[in-house]
Amino acid sequence: MIEIVETDAGTARITWHRAQDPRLVLAVGHGAGGGVDARDLQALARVLPGHGVTVALVEQPWRVAGKKVAPAPKTLDTGWRGIWPALTGMALPVISGGRSAGARVACRTAAELGAHAVLALSFPLHPPGRPEKSRAEELLGTGVPTLVVQGGNDPFGGPEEFPDGPYRLIEVPYGDHGFAVPKRADITQERALEIVTEGVVAWSTSLG
Repeated sequence: MIEIVETDAGTARITWHRAQDPRLVLAVGHGAGGGVDARDLQALARVLPGHGVTVALVEQPWRVAGKKVAPAPKTLDTGWRGIWPALTGMALPVISGGRSAGARVACRTAAELGAHAVLALSFPLHPPGRPEKSRAEELLGTGVPTLVVQGGNDPFGGPEEFPDGPYRLIEVPYGDHGFAVPKRADITQERALEIVTEGVVAWSTSLG
């Protein structure tokens, strides 16, 4: 089911993948270079409803409007705040999530929106080749249970670069920023996505 939501940043779109007897809602936003058709987001939408988690794939207003470049972080946060009432309408705990830039949005807004937890897929710890430009503060400041799922070869920050903090981290071996794995890798692309979905299922179950 597709729901159109008006926000102060423009018109957003939510594609719902509903669980039969949901106990949680997982809202996930896309990155700055792609949409909700990203392989990891689609995998979560396929798998999690079977485990009692309704998945809401959220398209930011800039993407709905057909623009190629994401706006400033402040505008992304405004769009996310605008869709939040639609996510909380079922009176269920909401996990705020996203991939890349969407993960940053989820981290920055979690406390103020009352998110139950945060799922950060491919958190861009720093721009490629610029480790000194760390965004770790956003990740460390969520104030709620947080799971990071990171590709082992992510140029925006490999798992070993992440600081210690109050979050869990799952590594997808060989994965790049989009969790793509090279053909020569010891795991298949299918297995890489299973690591993502299995990890998120287990973590969401542990949240209660």
